[in-house]
Amino acid sequence: MNILDKYIIKKFLSAFFFTVVILVSVICVIDFTEKNEDFVEHELSMSKIIFGYYLYLFPYFANLLSPITIFIAVVFVTAQLAARTEIVAILASGVSFRRLMLPYAIGGCVVGVLIFGLNGWVLPVGNKSRVAFERAYTKRPYRFQGRNVHIKIGPRHYVYMESYDNTSNVGFHFALETVDSTLLRRRLTADAINWDSTKRVWHMSPQLVRTFQGPQDERLQTLPARDTTLNLFPKDFASTYKLAETLTVPELNAFIRTKIERGADDTQIYLSEKYERYAYPFAIVILTLIGVILSARKSRAGVGGQIALGFVLAFVFIIFTMLSRNLAQVGSLPPIIAAWVPSGVFTLIGLALYRFVPK
Repeated sequence: MNILDKYIIKKFLSAFFFTVVILVSVICVIDFTEKNEDFVEHELSMSKIIFGYYLYLFPYFANLLSPITIFIAVVFVTAQLAARTEIVAILASGVSFRRLMLPYAIGGCVVGVLIFGLNGWVLPVGNKSRVAFERAYTKRPYRFQGRNVHIKIGPRHYVYMESYDNTSNVGFHFALETVDSTLLRRRLTADAINWDSTKRVWHMSPQLVRTFQGPQDERLQTLPARDTTLNLFPKDFASTYKLAETLTVPELNAFIRTKIERGADDTQIYLSEKYERYAYPFAIVILTLIGVILSARKSRAGVGGQIALGFVLAFVFIIFTMLSRNLAQVGSLPPIIAAWVPSGVFTLIGLALYRFVPK
């Protein structure tokens, strides 16, 4: 890198981090005013609010708004260079526009790698505390509302419960079925099953066991109340509020495998989260380069007008991303395609805009 590259990268990254601090600070203040009544109701100290919640909320918003902040930073720096005719001088000295974009691409890659690391391993750890805080102090107590629950807990074993009380960890009208292909081989039923947190086992009320050897061969057996272990835990009935955000990449992959093995119907949510974490850093680089292309010319609207345009495009990208995510979660789009569609569309937009850059 030459002196010009270092100059641009330094200004770009400085503007980016300054924008992050200002924008996210304003949002956190607004969030505090909205939740202040909840904090007062629970008599929370300021230190607990700051270090137990906003310490983790700040990086969460910084990551969420990175498309906006990266765009603002790029447009601000580049528009200033254009306004002072520095870009004209750079191009007149023989530097191509493609070469001028290199330091921005390097800066975008630095931010992208940082975001990938935060998204995959750092933020989920902080999100565990943030989400727990929100559930404890700003949300209503969670109650499991599922009825007639079916869960696959093994290659041949399926669990059924008519209902489950997550406050006392008791399941009602329990059944454990063993199936070979499409044939039911064994069915165990019990009126109730409850979790013993000390022994970490399930305690079943007296059971009735039906064993099927053939179409006309059914055997009945009664068993007394007993403890047993199952590939089933109270966390399977716990709140899933923002659960995907609290899982690191290895945890998310393991969780998805479990969901697939059990045939869960909400697997798309977690697959979308997984693929978005890989697509997001790439989108940051694309938005960086589009910002350079849009702001490299002098504008009659000035720097403010170009920043406003950056805001609009960044918001369009975020809305587009949210729409794609919703389509993936309802099954209208495969999650991997939905995660990469926004980046792909904006890549095409960037290529189209590149045709009009100053030569």
